[in-house]
Amino acid sequence: MIPTLKTDRLILRPFHAADAPRAATLFGAKEIAATTLIVPHPFSEQDALAWIASHAARAAKGEAYIFAIALRAENELAGTAMLRVDREHRRAELSYWLGVPYWNHGYTTEAAGALIAFGFEELQLNRIWAAAMTKNPASIQVLCKAGLKYEGTFPQHVWKWGQYEDLAFFGLLRAQYQAMPTKKGKQESLACPAQGPGIMK
Repeated sequence: MIPTLKTDRLILRPFHAADAPRAATLFGAKEIAATTLIVPHPFSEQDALAWIASHAARAAKGEAYIFAIALRAENELAGTAMLRVDREHRRAELSYWLGVPYWNHGYTTEAAGALIAFGFEELQLNRIWAAAMTKNPASIQVLCKAGLKYEGTFPQHVWKWGQYEDLAFFGLLRAQYQAMPTKKGKQESLACPAQGPGIMK
């Protein structure tokens, strides 16, 4: 079961079939697909319906928890955030994307904080990790502000649209999360630490 999580400005909830048209419009933007590996382009309403239909079964198996990011004030779908879980090793990959009209408002960082809290406090994970293309500094800033630690860059790690891309990896351990001064999706805004070669381009 996918729960509903609330932050100061957002509701993270399960997707519904009625979200498909809006999801197709937002996630079908080329700017979204350009820096993600799991969003096809184009992304049609039928793609959105099939994707949404898979969520409940994946959550029931403990494989993935996929949330719609909605603005609390308007109840308006703005993006998605998810944890893909490896139960054997008690770790999960954090990923997200946000519709272009909602960029630069801190929503993704707020949503990431809520999922990190959910992962450690409800799923009892030991580690949460994430990766971002080095050409996407906005996503790197999200991960830093959410409290994840830079762990290294893998050069030419993925093939995307005809070229290799470097991936910067970030992670957070349960013990590190528990030592944070603020939790439950309200982590302090942290500047990125000193960057390794190639992390920022």
